[in-house]
Amino acid sequence: MEKVSISAVTREGIGVKGTLSQIRAEKKVPAVVYGGHKEPVSVTVSVKDLEKIVKAGKNTIVEIALNGENELALVKEIQYHAVTDNPIHADFQRVSMKDKMDVVVPLKLEGTPADVTNYGAIVEHILREIEVRALVSAIPHEIVLDITPMTINKGILAGDVKLPEGVELVTDKEAPVVHLMVPKEEEAPAAAPAADAAAQPESSSTKGKKDEEGNLAKK
Repeated sequence: MEKVSISAVTREGIGVKGTLSQIRAEKKVPAVVYGGHKEPVSVTVSVKDLEKIVKAGKNTIVEIALNGENELALVKEIQYHAVTDNPIHADFQRVSMKDKMDVVVPLKLEGTPADVTNYGAIVEHILREIEVRALVSAIPHEIVLDITPMTINKGILAGDVKLPEGVELVTDKEAPVVHLMVPKEEEAPAAAPAADAAAQPESSSTKGKKDEEGNLAKK
């Protein structure tokens, strides 16, 4: 599994007004390193280092150089500013290469089912991530799911997803992942409103009455 090395510095002045603004002005991001039966540590990391991690992909192992020691971690969350989309905080969870852990892995769809072309079926991607359990070294960045063989009457459940060796499914195996939707037929146009009675052909009974009335009127 790919590993990214970064440096972190213990964060000082926690709770002091203006400290976070100063950190971000220096193109750094406040973060916390926690877990691994150790106390959490508040740190700062560079924006460039976070960008390296994001580029490497989800569930990338991060080797953090901190206070003269190296610690292995996974990024659990990166928070972004709602307007600028700049990173404003990151959470790192310490990990051990010897232990299995539960993580969420993205599902990427690949291929086009024949029923999409033949019948206009629509691919509905219901579950975009699944939770798995594996050694840190075996955790995938993503799982590619080939949907080419899919048909309208048969979807794919979490239990159908082929996992890499050494990876176990944690998500409910009956959870629906993807299926094909049949587009609803367009409703038939509403019947045209009845034309004005005066424009309709007269029935024989009506015509006879009119003739009779007409004859009477002539008398």
